[in-house]
Amino acid sequence: MKQRYLALLSAGHFFTDVNQGALPALLPFLIVEHNLSYASAATLVLAANLVSSVIQPLIGHLADRKSMPWLMPAGVFCAGLGLAFTGFIDAYWLLFLSVTVSGIGVAAFHPEAARLANFVSGEKKGTGLSIFGVGGNAGIAAGPVFITAALLLWGLKGTLVLLVPVAVMAAFLVLALKSLQFHPAPAKKGPAAGTAAVRDEWGAFGRLTFVIFGRSTIFYGLTTFIPLYWINILHQSKAAGGTALSILLFTGAAGTLIGGRLADKYGDRQIIRAGYTALVPVMLLFLAAGDATLATLLLVPLGLCIYIPFSPTIVLGQKYLPNRMGLASGVTIGLAVSIGGLTTPLLGWIADHYGLGTTFAAIAAVPVIAALAAFTLTPPGRTPRLAAAAGKS
Repeated sequence: MKQRYLALLSAGHFFTDVNQGALPALLPFLIVEHNLSYASAATLVLAANLVSSVIQPLIGHLADRKSMPWLMPAGVFCAGLGLAFTGFIDAYWLLFLSVTVSGIGVAAFHPEAARLANFVSGEKKGTGLSIFGVGGNAGIAAGPVFITAALLLWGLKGTLVLLVPVAVMAAFLVLALKSLQFHPAPAKKGPAAGTAAVRDEWGAFGRLTFVIFGRSTIFYGLTTFIPLYWINILHQSKAAGGTALSILLFTGAAGTLIGGRLADKYGDRQIIRAGYTALVPVMLLFLAAGDATLATLLLVPLGLCIYIPFSPTIVLGQKYLPNRMGLASGVTIGLAVSIGGLTTPLLGWIADHYGLGTTFAAIAAVPVIAALAAFTLTPPGRTPRLAAAAGKS
C-alpha cells in the first residue's frame, strides 16, 4: 500500500465532498431567504446530482483509456466554486445553475481518484478503498458543521468561505500531478500466451448497481431532510439540525473504515448483506423515536449501517469489471450514488403534501428492497474470457 499517494487522494476526496455535505445544511437558510417550498429546495439537491450522475461513468470510461489526473484539482475547485456563489444569488434558476457547477466538479474528481486509489492500495483493496472513502465521508460530515458555522457568523454570504479550502487543496493536487502520472491507466492488452483474462460480469454489476441505488436513495433522503426534521418535527434549532446531520455523517465515516477492514476479513458480499439487513430495524426504530435525544442516539447505528457497505460495494464493483475499473468507479461512486438524488424532489413533494413524517416512512421502506437485492449478489467469477488456447496451439 502506497500510503503517501493514498493520503493525498483521501485529502482531495475530503475537500471535494465537503461541498456535498454543505448543501443539505444550506437548504434551511435558502428556504427562509427565498421562501422556497420543500420540493423546490430538494430540487437543488437534484441539480447537484443529475449532471454528476451522467458525467462520472463517462469520465471513468475515459480514465480506463488514458490517465487524466488534472481532472482532480479541477474537480475539487469547481465543487467549491459553484456552492460558494449560492449566497449571492437571488434568482432560483441561478441557484440551480450554481449547484450544478458544484456537481460537475464532484463528478470530475471521483472516477480518476478512485481508480488511482485502487492501484495504490496494493493487495489490501478493501482497507485502501475504505481509507479513500473515509476521506469523502468525513468531508460530507464536516460540510454541515463548516457551512452552518459560516452562515451563523456571516449570514448567507458566508458561503464564500467554501472557496478557501478547495483552492488550497487544488493547489496541492496541481503540484502532485507529475507524481500521480506515474500511475497511468493500464493499457488494454491481450492475455499472454498460456494465461487467461477474467471477464467483465455485467449482470452481477447491474444487480450491485441496483443495491447502491437503494443506499443512495436512503442517503440523500436522510441528508436532505434530517435538518428539516429536527427543526420542524423535533422543534430544535437550525444549529441542532446541522449537528444532527454531522453526527450521522461522522459516524458514517467511521463505518466506512470499519466496513473496509471487515470486507478484507470476511468478504465484500457478506458485509454488504449484513449492513443492509441491519439497516431495516434501525430505520424503523428511528421512525418511531419521538424526542430529539433518542433520535440523536439512533443516528449512530443508522450511520454505521448505511456506511459499512460503502467501500465493499466499490471494491466488489471493480472486481465485477476488472477490465474497466474507471468505469466501475464512475458508476459505483458516481451514477448509482448520485442518482439517488433524483428521488429527492419526489420526497420533497411528499413532505409538502403529507408532512415530513410520511417522507421518513417512505425512506424507511427502501432498506427492505436493498437488503433483498443484496442477497442476489454472486461471487466475482473466475471464469476465463479467453482459454489458454495459445499454449495448446
